[in-house]
Amino acid sequence: MENKSDINKSISVDNKISVVINTYNAEAQLRETLESVKEFDEIVVCDMESTDSTREIAAEYGARIVTFEKKNYNIVEVARDFAIHSARYDWVLVVDADERVTPGLKKYLYDHISRKDASEALSIPFASMFMGRFVKNLTERHVRFFLHKKAYWPTTIHSRVQIEGVTVKIPARRDICIEHFDDPTMAQRVTKMNRYTDNETEKRLGRRYSALSLLFRPWLFFLKTLLLKGSIRDGKRGIIRAYMEMNYQTVMLGKHLERTEKTE
Repeated sequence: MENKSDINKSISVDNKISVVINTYNAEAQLRETLESVKEFDEIVVCDMESTDSTREIAAEYGARIVTFEKKNYNIVEVARDFAIHSARYDWVLVVDADERVTPGLKKYLYDHISRKDASEALSIPFASMFMGRFVKNLTERHVRFFLHKKAYWPTTIHSRVQIEGVTVKIPARRDICIEHFDDPTMAQRVTKMNRYTDNETEKRLGRRYSALSLLFRPWLFFLKTLLLKGSIRDGKRGIIRAYMEMNYQTVMLGKHLERTEKTE
């Protein structure tokens, strides 16, 4: 016997998927991304007033383009909620302009929405690149597939979508994942780290970190990346990746301390 939520889904939820892509000057890899999602029911490109050929490439693939004003924003999260609620269909897959959807993942998503007991959201495994190679462990995952009527995306950096309902994890398999092709040089990673930690510091201004937190937090992130996330399997690259996670926390804590001391 169907419960109330199942009945509501069978009446009001369509069996089509909108792919939503946030962009700003994304011409470098956008074409490959669009190629990987061209067989979905709709592509929505939410563009933050790109000055390159992003919009023209999106139009080539028949994407519906909506605009979010760039202003002085330097993070994508401010436009996420607007983007996902611009979709025409109930089910939304969020993909970045440097990511690819595997054919296996596409099939998995359509199989999921055909079920009467389909959960409101799915947590998808990611295959990410680091220093020229995909990492071996698919421990990174994000909630990128959901009913947009049940979702809200906060506007702070590195925020995660908030789901009203049940989220289920997709098995960590290489054939059903999102491939993340962003692979900046170490110099570019350091530049990004500086920008991201500025935003992270702003986000955490109301918090307090003890001397013990300053001492142990960076090392905990190092060990978490190396052992729990399995970057040790990637050899020298994995060790560097763990140190980068450690350095990110150190820089963020240092900036946080600078800001809080100025206001005390």
